[in-house]
Amino acid sequence: MRLLVVEDEKKVSSFIKKGLEEEGYAVDAAHDGEEGLYMALDNVHDLIILDIQLPKMDGLQVLQEIRKQKVKTPVLLLTVRATIEDKVLGLDSGADDYLTKPFAFQELVARLRALLRRRTEPEPTVLKVSDLVLDPARRTVLRGEEKIDLSPREFSLLDYFMRNPGRVLTRTMITEHVWDYDFDTDTNVIDVYVNYLRKKIDSNRDPGLIQTVRGVGYVLRDSE
Repeated sequence: MRLLVVEDEKKVSSFIKKGLEEEGYAVDAAHDGEEGLYMALDNVHDLIILDIQLPKMDGLQVLQEIRKQKVKTPVLLLTVRATIEDKVLGLDSGADDYLTKPFAFQELVARLRALLRRRTEPEPTVLKVSDLVLDPARRTVLRGEEKIDLSPREFSLLDYFMRNPGRVLTRTMITEHVWDYDFDTDTNVIDVYVNYLRKKIDSNRDPGLIQTVRGVGYVLRDSE
């Protein structure tokens, strides 16, 4: 999942970004309304966290404009305002939910998950390729009877592979879905993480599920 955080207070933005990345999300950040609108109109994000009080263009203007442009991405508004009138205005402008500052990070994550569930079509309880099983809700992975522990980034990478079985995923595609705008594509981080996954899910198994397509990227294929 790729999220956009539009927040002018850089400490708050950094706190949210770091916390969500630790939860396994790819996170982009903008620090004023104009930049936020520009990035939101790319329509590549699964959810937008949008502060109302922004320089250059306030959050409600950003929200109204992206809805005018038919961007349907869920928007969670952040604000220090707490009146019923303000909340009604935000929701009527096209917001999907509202969170008042200061907030507990756990509540932010819970609201994001609820919005993301609401956006997506009903999904299978688990994802399965061969004897590899990933449960998105419980965030668990099994290979046969063996439980496999993954870091949040490894889990996100495997989740992307398992939602696209048999499809060759280029490094650019992986970058866009698992990392963020600021990711340096000249590094070998993607290859490193793919190797991490291989060691955990394909160790002592032949053939492995994750296969290299030379010069292109990687593919997850059923070994059966």
